[in-house]
Amino acid sequence: MEKTELLYEGKAKKIWKTKDENLLISEFKDDLTAFNGGMKSSEAGKGALNNKISTELFKMLATKGVPTHFVEMLDDNNMLHKACEVILIEVIVRNIATGSLTKNLGIEDGTVLPFTLVEFDYKNDALGDPKLNDQHALILGLVKYQDELDKLRRMAREINDILKPYFFEKGLKLVDFKLEFGKDKDGNIILIDEISPDNCRFWDVESGESLDKDRFRKGKGGLKVAYENVLNRILNN
Repeated sequence: MEKTELLYEGKAKKIWKTKDENLLISEFKDDLTAFNGGMKSSEAGKGALNNKISTELFKMLATKGVPTHFVEMLDDNNMLHKACEVILIEVIVRNIATGSLTKNLGIEDGTVLPFTLVEFDYKNDALGDPKLNDQHALILGLVKYQDELDKLRRMAREINDILKPYFFEKGLKLVDFKLEFGKDKDGNIILIDEISPDNCRFWDVESGESLDKDRFRKGKGGLKVAYENVLNRILNN
């Protein structure tokens, strides 16, 4: 499958058209950004690691009945997937308090939440991806019906119920993660984008070591090694 035209370039990926209007190619970049683009860098090989990790997780989720846009991994940096109408809502799933939740609400870092928290952010870089409630999402026309918001929450919790024990068996705590969804050509809501250490927080069960993009955010270094660690755990178990 060949790229024909650049459709969109984001912070982590380029999206290309193909000769088939129903299929697109995501090219995973080595670029690193944080704090809505306030921090920028690059790490050679990061894009390929995210592509490989996402590929394995999309394939695993499909076996559990989760509909995704994934078709196949074309090479190290390129993934073939279904073309979708992107829902401009970032769905944030939190199991343990850290990051913005700790900062904004004063919950002690590392607190295990009494239930899975699902939040919505407006996928809009110019506005800084602000928090959304259901009424905001409907007023903005990000979805048409309340039922669609309910489905996003339900699917996010179902995915968490699969991923959380999956990673725990590999010695990783799934602290929180971001999901994106879209509508396929038949109007079905499906999981899109990627699932990787770029948009998940992983803590080693024993050491508590961060194995995700927080290593970049906090200037810890060792990001590529951490991503390789995550991929190896996925492939070896």
